[in-house]
Amino acid sequence: MNLIDKILSQPLMYRLWMTPFASRKLEPISQHNDLGSIRRVLDVGCGPGTNASTFAHADYIGVDLNPQYIESAKQRFNRNFMVADVRGNDFPVGSGFDCILVNSLLHHIDLGSTRSLLKRLTELLTPDGHVHIIELVLPKRFGVARALAHADRGQYPRPVDDWRAIFTEHFDEVVFEPFTQVNAGVTLYELVYFKGRAKAGAATATKPPGKPAAAPAATKADAKPATSAKPV
Repeated sequence: MNLIDKILSQPLMYRLWMTPFASRKLEPISQHNDLGSIRRVLDVGCGPGTNASTFAHADYIGVDLNPQYIESAKQRFNRNFMVADVRGNDFPVGSGFDCILVNSLLHHIDLGSTRSLLKRLTELLTPDGHVHIIELVLPKRFGVARALAHADRGQYPRPVDDWRAIFTEHFDEVVFEPFTQVNAGVTLYELVYFKGRAKAGAATATKPPGKPAAAPAATKADAKPATSAKPV
């Protein structure tokens, strides 16, 4: 773990770093969905509760690999948080989620782990549920956004078309919307928002009662060990 990883693994430092970006990263989700109608949320890679307040009305579970993030989240929010390594298939969160959020996590794990996780998530959705993914894009053109993508703690930022192919292996596309994070007129990050339904034949969960393209081949980068750092 390098110095930046060590600094940002501390909940307070991570929250300060995320302050300018956190709410803006969720804007595409707000624009394309009625958040008030969401019943049950699984927040995969939740950090120190970054997204918890957005779903204050819903049954919510947040999972993250960093125990310090989870402890901070528990202290700040009266919600259900747990430490779990989502790269495995046995994280014990139950099922019946109509909203699964994966916010800037996948560029921290290799392609095989990404595919395994997305397949697992299809099994946790209700039939009317959706996965909502926000991911860091590796731009084609050289510039600030490409440099920052390469400098990110996550080792696996990908071109936007690669992300689309990965997402649609297990989910039918509902929304696929690239967007940018801009500061002082400079594009700092290119990202993409994906909303999808589990493909027909996937083993989705039942509703909780009483509550309202070709895939890319693995690259050399995918041979790197996955990190436990939380994303940009």
